Amino acid sequence: MVKEKIKFGGYNPPEGFFRAEERSLWQRKPIDTPGWVSEFGELHGLKNIEPQNQLEIQPYTVTSAETYEAEDGNPFRDGSENDITVGLDAKIGVTNDLTLDLTVNPDFGQVEADPSAIALDGFQIFFREQRPFFVENKNIFDFRVSQSEAGDTFGFDNIFYSRRIGRSPQGSPDTGDGEFVDQPDNTPIIGAAKFSGKTKNGWAIGVLESVTAKKYALIRNEAGEERREVVEPLTNYFVGRLQKDFNNRNSYIGGIFTATNRDNLTQELDFLHKSAFTGGIDFKHQWNERDWYVGGNITFSHVSGSEEAIKHTQESITHLFQRVGADHVELDSTRTSLTGSGGNIQIGKVGNGHWKFESGATWRSPELELNDIGFQRQADDIRHYTWIGYQTLKPDSTFRRVGINYNHWSAWDFNGNHNVLRFNTNSWQNWKNNWFSNLGITFTAMQYSNFALRGGPRLRQSPGINMWNSVSTDRRKKMSFSMFQRTSRAFDNSNRFYYVEAGVTYQPINALRVSAFPSLSTNNDKLQFIDNFDDVNGSPRYLNGHIQQRTLSMSFRLNYTINPNLTIQYWGQPFISRGRYSNFKNIVNPVAKHFDDRFQLYDESQVSFADDTYSIDEDVNGTEDFSFDNPDFSFVQFRSNLVIRWEYIPGSEIFLVWSQDVSQDGDPSDGLLSSLGDNIFGQKPQNIFLLKATYRFVL
Repeated sequence: MVKEKIKFGGYNPPEGFFRAEERSLWQRKPIDTPGWVSEFGELHGLKNIEPQNQLEIQPYTVTSAETYEAEDGNPFRDGSENDITVGLDAKIGVTNDLTLDLTVNPDFGQVEADPSAIALDGFQIFFREQRPFFVENKNIFDFRVSQSEAGDTFGFDNIFYSRRIGRSPQGSPDTGDGEFVDQPDNTPIIGAAKFSGKTKNGWAIGVLESVTAKKYALIRNEAGEERREVVEPLTNYFVGRLQKDFNNRNSYIGGIFTATNRDNLTQELDFLHKSAFTGGIDFKHQWNERDWYVGGNITFSHVSGSEEAIKHTQESITHLFQRVGADHVELDSTRTSLTGSGGNIQIGKVGNGHWKFESGATWRSPELELNDIGFQRQADDIRHYTWIGYQTLKPDSTFRRVGINYNHWSAWDFNGNHNVLRFNTNSWQNWKNNWFSNLGITFTAMQYSNFALRGGPRLRQSPGINMWNSVSTDRRKKMSFSMFQRTSRAFDNSNRFYYVEAGVTYQPINALRVSAFPSLSTNNDKLQFIDNFDDVNGSPRYLNGHIQQRTLSMSFRLNYTINPNLTIQYWGQPFISRGRYSNFKNIVNPVAKHFDDRFQLYDESQVSFADDTYSIDEDVNGTEDFSFDNPDFSFVQFRSNLVIRWEYIPGSEIFLVWSQDVSQDGDPSDGLLSSLGDNIFGQKPQNIFLLKATYRFVL
């Protein structure tokens, strides 16, 4: 037999490297095989390759210049700023499987900015991690409280959310008239170390230690007198993760522990926890060639701090212990700690045939608190979910593959209230021409919210229907299109929502890729929360209104690889969201079956408007019962990043970065497009220019 000699990237295999009996064809795995990457295959036959001990040290320096619109009289906003910083990154290959990453004063100026977003429900918005130090081996540190989204956004809840490290300062100074503030934009990471990897024996190991700096805001009055206030304390973050595969990789058991400790909290920062600890144990067992599985986890949290800090946590939207009618929780202003638990249990079938399913339950106790170093939207929730899916395994004259799914889920609080009941069916299609499409419909049979009135009573929300569909053309073509739309509507017309996004991706050559995706959403909700008040007699008022919100944005992206060592990346997004309120109302019977019975609508004789303030006179006796600021808004923003990367020698890079940011409050009475143009193109943007240079030493 003739043996063909092949070169692999400069490595010339010796004689006998390939033997005839070792040659085989790459076998395609059936599409219903459980697993994904783990089933890609194995490569045998590589011999006499000696691993290299890896030690990389990469110092860097960053020069930055910032320009923006100057503010008259503000000594901290004179129109420009300049800075220079230095830092160091290092990577040590401890073994073939385990790596130690070190960073001192890291800079992530070349990282793309977060997209613009507005949340009217009061909950925090989840943003994905983009910083390279935290992205590498991110999967090892992952510990989701719910392995399934359970029909909602619970899939984001995680014990470790790396965006907490280096976050914007959480404090803000108290200022008087004639005082100006120099507030830091972010909290520098003094240093961080990460030891992570997975051994050939099935041990996944992750240890992360990070310290962020103490930051001050500088306040100066018109007389030139200055003072400082702490807006972020010196903080230590620790994460330890361990997981072990066994039973021929069919099972695993693992655990995680995190600790957040803040040093010397001042009176201004007394609302923060002094310390926060979380832990969890997870497991999974698969059998019948990984067709069936059972898995789950248990999570614990303990936070401690001053009475003010724990009271602040109890009153946050995640918990709302003060809410009316919640007999199973109580706001205790003398407590100095909270201890909670959560978890998930599920069983399912994922392969070997047409049918798949999963069923399980997830819960979060009222005192569970993960947000010091994790991500959690709400506590006090018990949820059951079931999913059943059918998929075709062979192509026909129309489709390559088709899937049809059914879901239902229910939610209760720890007081036994049944808050949610939803049913869903959806289908996805891979067409013969390699187009993709999907469509789905969700029926909400029942829905109550413990959080909609932000401390008020449990609110009944009307049954309704939610539908979506999408289509995308063959992405292998030079030009491809995609479209997604979603609509929801209450049966009694109390709320309506519509969102559409459509875009094009064009790749004329392998080196160049351009895409543009505009989107538009409309939100009409007759019970949009505004604020809670006490009237002149001390009686509570839960003020809501009819919001008409319009949001328009477009994401534009360009990637150009001039050669492997020189690349250009650009991302830009204009964004505007405008909301107009009318038909103000007070919630009087929050659980009434009929929508109009849940509130008292204020008519024109009870409402007056002057100096951008609404006044309410409920009994029309000429005496104001309460007032509130005009809630209308128009938020306009343009963000962009241009990054030119040059790898001038292997591993050493120069980044030239230009970031722009225009953020304005527009006039809510203006049109959407005119307000977008006036507040972006007619304003001086904030420009940030960075020149970052790194040099890589390999030892």
